[in-house]
Amino acid sequence: MGLLARQVLAAGLVANALRPLRGLGGGVPAFVGGWLTSELAPQLLAVTAADVAAELTVRRRRDGHPDPRGLALAGLTAAGLTWMTLGALRSASRVETTLQRGLGEDYLDVLEQPPTAADLRLHLRELARPFHLADDGVEVLRDLEYTRGGRRARLDVYRPRGVELHRAPVLVQVHGGAWTMGSKEGQGVLLMNRMARQGWVCVAMNYRLAPRHAFPTQVVDVKRALAWIREHIADHGGDPDYLVLTGGSAGGHLASLAALTPGERAWQPGFEDADTSVAACVPFYGVFDLAGLTGDRPATTMRDTFLAPKVIQRDPVTDRDAFVAASPLARVTPDAPDFFVLHGTADTLVDVRQARAFVAALRATSRRSVTYAELPGAHHAFEVFSSIRAHHTVRAVERWLLHHRALWLHEQAAAEAEPA
Repeated sequence: MGLLARQVLAAGLVANALRPLRGLGGGVPAFVGGWLTSELAPQLLAVTAADVAAELTVRRRRDGHPDPRGLALAGLTAAGLTWMTLGALRSASRVETTLQRGLGEDYLDVLEQPPTAADLRLHLRELARPFHLADDGVEVLRDLEYTRGGRRARLDVYRPRGVELHRAPVLVQVHGGAWTMGSKEGQGVLLMNRMARQGWVCVAMNYRLAPRHAFPTQVVDVKRALAWIREHIADHGGDPDYLVLTGGSAGGHLASLAALTPGERAWQPGFEDADTSVAACVPFYGVFDLAGLTGDRPATTMRDTFLAPKVIQRDPVTDRDAFVAASPLARVTPDAPDFFVLHGTADTLVDVRQARAFVAALRATSRRSVTYAELPGAHHAFEVFSSIRAHHTVRAVERWLLHHRALWLHEQAAAEAEPA
C-alpha cells in the first residue's frame, strides 16, 4: 500500500471523526472509527509525520520522487489530527470552567488539600501506552460475590495499596455495553485508579445481560449490589453511608436510574427494605430517554429497533409505561441526588440531546446540585482508555467528587451538632 492509499484511509478516518455519520446504518461504524481516531489523534499524528518522513527520505531514494498527492493528503490529515489534539487539550479548561460555574469559583476551598498544578498536569507516560491501565499503587480484590449467579453476580474492589482505610468514600462503577455485553474489568478503570489513589474504595460490578435477561433485571442487579456494598463495604475500609454511582453508556443509564429510584420495591425483590440510596451520581454519555419522550428521532429509533426487541422486550406502543419507567428522564424528583453529567457532542450512539434534556429536567426539579460538562468533538466512550481528553475529564470528576465528599462531611457534622 503506497503513501496515497494510506493517506486516503487516514483522511477518511479523520473526516469521520470530525463529522461523523449518524443514523441507524452509520452510527456504530462511525463510532468505532471516530472514537479511536479522536482519542488517539496525537499518536496518529506522529505516525503520519513518520510516514511522510519515510516518503521524503527512504522511499524517495528508492523510487526517485515522492508522491505529491499523498503528501498533500497527509498535510490535510495532519491538520485534522492537530485540530483534534488541540480540542482534547482544550477540554482541561472547559471542564474546569464547568466546575467553577456549577460549584463556584472557590469550590476547591472546602478541601483540606486541594490538588496542585502538578497533580493536574498530564504526563507523556500516560499517553505512551494508552491501553495499559494497571496502576501499581492500587490493589484489586476480584470476583467477590454480591449474590448468587456466577460471574455476572460478582464485583471487584479497588483500594490504595498498603493503606489502612476506615470509612473511606465509596465509588460504584456500572459498566456499559448496550445492556447486552461488557464486564466490570473493561470500563471506568482510569477513574477508579485515580480515586483509589485519593483514598477512596471503588467497586466495579457485573450484572446480568440482555437478551437472555430482559430489563429490569439489570437495574435490579445494580440495586442488589448497592445493598451488598452498604452491608459489607466497611470490611474493606469503605463508608457505607456515602456511596456514589457512576457508569458509561448503558452503565450511565443504570447508574442514573438506580440513583433516582431508591427503595423502589418492584426493583428490589427479596430485599425490599434495603437502603439503595446514593449520595451522588456521575453518568458518562448515558442513555436517559428510553421511551422517546423527547420525540427526537435518534431516541425513538433506538427504542423501536433495539431496546424493544433486545433489552426491554416489550411493545413500546402497548407497553409504553415500561419504557417510561426505565427512562431516567421520567424519574426525576425533587429528592434526586447531586448529579455530574458528562457527554460528547460527536456521540453517534447516544445523541447529546438526551443529556441536555436530562440535565434540563434535573435543573427544573431537583433540589440538589446539577453539573453538566458537554465536550465538543468527543465521541462515545471517550474516557475508556488513556487519552488526553480521558485524563482531563477524569481529573475533573476527581475534583467534583472530592468537593462533594467534603461538603457531605460538613453537612453531616452540622446535622450532628444541631440540638435534638
